[in-house]
Amino acid sequence: MSESKLAGQFFDAAIGLLHRVRDEEAGNVAAAGAAVADAVASGGRLFAFGAGHSSLAAQDVVYRAGGLALMNLLAVPGTVGVDVMPATLGSALERVDGLAAAVLDSSPARPGDVLVIISLSGRNALPVEMAMNARALGLKVIGVTSVAYTHETKSRHASGTYLKDHCDIVLDSKIAVGDAELTAEGIEAPFAPASTVVTSALMQAVMASAAGELAERGIEPPLLRSGNVDGGHEWNGRVMAEYRDRIFYRH
Repeated sequence: MSESKLAGQFFDAAIGLLHRVRDEEAGNVAAAGAAVADAVASGGRLFAFGAGHSSLAAQDVVYRAGGLALMNLLAVPGTVGVDVMPATLGSALERVDGLAAAVLDSSPARPGDVLVIISLSGRNALPVEMAMNARALGLKVIGVTSVAYTHETKSRHASGTYLKDHCDIVLDSKIAVGDAELTAEGIEAPFAPASTVVTSALMQAVMASAAGELAERGIEPPLLRSGNVDGGHEWNGRVMAEYRDRIFYRH
C-alpha cells in the first residue's frame, strides 16, 4: 500500500468524523456556545482543561488570533504535555486522586464560570474529579470526550463513573476506542489518531457559536486579532485592558 494512499485514507477518516460531529453534535455545540456567551455577558470567566494530548485542544482556544480573549488555560502541572520528563509521568498523574480538587481550590475559578474539560477517554480520576469538584463549586461544566469509551472500557475512578456523567453539556467526539483510524498490512499496530483534529474542531465550533450568540445579544465578542497583521497589537491591547480582571494568562 502506497504512503500517499494511507495519507488519503486518513484525510477521509478525519473528514468523515468532522461530518459526524457537525451533524450529530450540532445541538450540544449550540448549547455549549450559549453557555460560554452567558458567562461572557454576565461577567464570568472561561477556563479550559485537558491532560496529555487532550491539552492540545484546550491550548488551541487560549490566547490566539480569532479566539475569545477570556478563555484561560486551567493547567495541572505535569499533565499539560510531553514537556514533562519522563512523559509517562503525565499519564500517571491523570490517575492521582485529589489532584483536581487541589488545582481548583488554588485557581481563580468561581461560581458562574465555565470550565471546558477535554478528555478523550473520560475514564481517569483527574478529569472525572475535575468535573465533580467544578460543579460542586458552582461552575458550568462542558465535557468534550468520546462516549464510546464509556461502553468499552472501565472507569479508573473509584465511583465507576466517567467525565460525561458529571457535565452540564457533553460533546461527543465520536472517536473510536484506541484513537487510531488506520490499519494496514505489514503494520502491527493501528495508527493515525484523529482525536486532536476532531476535538480542536469542536472547540473552535463552540467558540464560533459563542461569538455569534454574543453578537445576536448586541454584545461585541471579546476576540483577539493576529499580532502579525497591522493594528493587531493595538486591538489586542484594548481588549485585554477592558477584560483584564477576567484574563489570567497575563499574570
